[in-house]
Amino acid sequence: MENLELKSDVYLPLRDVVFHTLREAILKGDLKPGERLMELQLAEKLGVSRTPIREAIRMLQQEGLAVTIPRKGAEVAKMTEKEMEDVLKIREALEVLAVQLACETISKEQLTMLSIQVKKFGQAVRTKDIKKIAEADMNFHDLIYQAADNPRLIGMLNHLREEIYRYRVEYLKDEMNYPHLIDEHQQILFGLSNKDKEYVAEMMKKHVSNQADAVKDIIRGQE
Repeated sequence: MENLELKSDVYLPLRDVVFHTLREAILKGDLKPGERLMELQLAEKLGVSRTPIREAIRMLQQEGLAVTIPRKGAEVAKMTEKEMEDVLKIREALEVLAVQLACETISKEQLTMLSIQVKKFGQAVRTKDIKKIAEADMNFHDLIYQAADNPRLIGMLNHLREEIYRYRVEYLKDEMNYPHLIDEHQQILFGLSNKDKEYVAEMMKKHVSNQADAVKDIIRGQE
């Protein structure tokens, strides 16, 4: 908690500023799994009242980043294999559907944008800035969702976005994964360019499965 500092933003309500500050601290590991989220202590540390702290903790609970323990209070949620597998199984099914639909509907302009985003992801990994890398990865997938042209599917994937984010960040913390990610993005782009549903579905399954395997090892290492 020593590194905890309020990330001020005049355009956001204070509760949202506190939420983003705590969220980033959890994802970066400054607030560790199982660590207590004591309202008074956090309020003093961030220089705010307890009300925005309480509201921010509630928002963290909605994302699965915090839990309330009876007679103990709120704490940073621990990652479990079961929860990770549940979330990523749903993600795999939806992402495979999205990429298969995109095979039928993706335009030349969208393929060009996807190709540019593959390059941007490669540039992002060289910065070693996890936040930028995660954003570049999400942008790649968002372009596929848009190309799928199915608003209901996009809504479901967006609803899952925050639950996925923690596992995405854990995966991206290991630089050894970057070459695999770049190659997988390129292969997905190749499959979409050739409108090869079977190939692109297998590549997307591999893409999500590799993340699940890596995060599983991380969770086991923390137990």
